[in-house]
Amino acid sequence: MRFDVLTLFPELFAPFMASGVTRRAYESKQVEVVLWNPRDFAQGNYKRVDDRPFGGGPGMVMMAEPLAACLDAALAVRGAPAPVVLFSPIGEALRHEAVERWSASEGAVLVCGRYEGIDQRFIDARVTHQVSLGDFVLSGGEIAAMALLDAVARLQPGVLGDEASHVQDSFNPALDGLLDCPHYTRPEQWNGQGVPAPLLSGHHAQIERWRRDQRLAITAARRPELIDAARAAGKLNKVDEAALKKKL
Repeated sequence: MRFDVLTLFPELFAPFMASGVTRRAYESKQVEVVLWNPRDFAQGNYKRVDDRPFGGGPGMVMMAEPLAACLDAALAVRGAPAPVVLFSPIGEALRHEAVERWSASEGAVLVCGRYEGIDQRFIDARVTHQVSLGDFVLSGGEIAAMALLDAVARLQPGVLGDEASHVQDSFNPALDGLLDCPHYTRPEQWNGQGVPAPLLSGHHAQIERWRRDQRLAITAARRPELIDAARAAGKLNKVDEAALKKKL
């Protein structure tokens, strides 16, 4: 798959794509990332990409013309239409289901806004999807773009050291959309705290039941709406319901 990223700060992506386990996805081109700078498509000696907002107010607004020209160039190289994603507070919250869809797609063009925002006429004319990381504001869309790229890359075959690693992630359908359980490693005793006994038992069924109970308890305490969704989907059995009542 291929992601074209429109950003005024392409240099931010170099260390991101060269670090950590997900670098395998970028090095192998399983997830190809091509960076485009709208400033390269701006007019005049100063290559201006922003201007003052009509109606007054603080800050600057990214101009539609350089963005449109940059997008046209990216789409021309791709040789086919593609989704155009803008990272924005009004966008749909990025969730696991959406990441799975993007990870099985042919990619998209990711638009990273800056300043006070982007001329609405560009958004209306060219953007097909808007995505948000949550109810807060970043100084630009680059971090959000990296978050999407990282989430997509780690789902690609061969990227993680253990193919089953992402199956045990929070929100994964394999866990019925629940949050993950706590994890422990050596030493067995640390700062006077031990490892829960079921994890040391060597009894596979007992370990899995403990992990399931922990997932249920943590999800009920932190994200009760996920419990409701799992129950509505018929994912909780009688043992699960008993565990939830016991925790309550």
